Amino acid sequence: MPLVMMTGFPSSGKSTRALELKRLFEERLARPENQHRKISVQIVSDETLGVDHSAYAKASDEKMARSSLMSTIGRILSPDCIVIADTPNYIKGLRYQLYCIARELQSTHCVLYCALPVEEARRINNARGDQAYSPELFEDMVMRYEEPNSAARWDRPLFTVIQNDPNDKLPMDSIWNALVERRAPPPTFATAPKPVAETNYLFELDQKTLEIITALMDAQNSGVPMSHVVVPGTTEKVEMPGRTLSLSELRRQRIQFTKLNRQAPLQIDKIAELFVKYLNINL
Repeated sequence: MPLVMMTGFPSSGKSTRALELKRLFEERLARPENQHRKISVQIVSDETLGVDHSAYAKASDEKMARSSLMSTIGRILSPDCIVIADTPNYIKGLRYQLYCIARELQSTHCVLYCALPVEEARRINNARGDQAYSPELFEDMVMRYEEPNSAARWDRPLFTVIQNDPNDKLPMDSIWNALVERRAPPPTFATAPKPVAETNYLFELDQKTLEIITALMDAQNSGVPMSHVVVPGTTEKVEMPGRTLSLSELRRQRIQFTKLNRQAPLQIDKIAELFVKYLNINL
């Protein structure tokens, strides 16, 4: 069943919208024409995962929070459960990872963007008292926020709600049709013809990921302690986890990434960037 990824600035009203969406789903599922659908609706949030706001202030804690989110969604996403991921989801690499989980489980998905001017989100955050993000963390998360882009397959279908417009309602009919009525995509496309322009895609996928793994091992073998490693093909840097990475571990991550993307090609010039983001989430 569907996965809904909430996204937006901190304190932009994502949780309020998630609760509204859950209510609207349940009301629609209770209609006579839908009573044959034995479907529940569940919200997964930082609160349900036991994740504090402070986790987003430290890279290692944030990785653990993301890992908990992905494992929970992978466990509960099923044909009889709609899952609403009410977590920041502010980095496109994480949204890509959640998209991959949904695709592997043959589930539909969408992104619900709660759009709010940063000044208004800051005002709301400052009024939340003990529930607020610290001013420093709020500004840091806003700076790092990567707005969803409907051109990216992991960000579509994309539904945007203007939070400070009282007349802008959730497009429930469109969300329902995109998630419940639409057939989920298959996990792979092994029998689908590949565009001529992508005939070298598999070579590039293998080559670019191998170059990054090689660069990581070379940096590690240099003996110079470093928190980030510059790798070829992208301006993104690999965040080192503070421990020694084995070649076998890096090979496993590379195999998993190439398996996820072998049959549904990425843009070739994005392979290195997305592989680095994948490693930063999973290492």
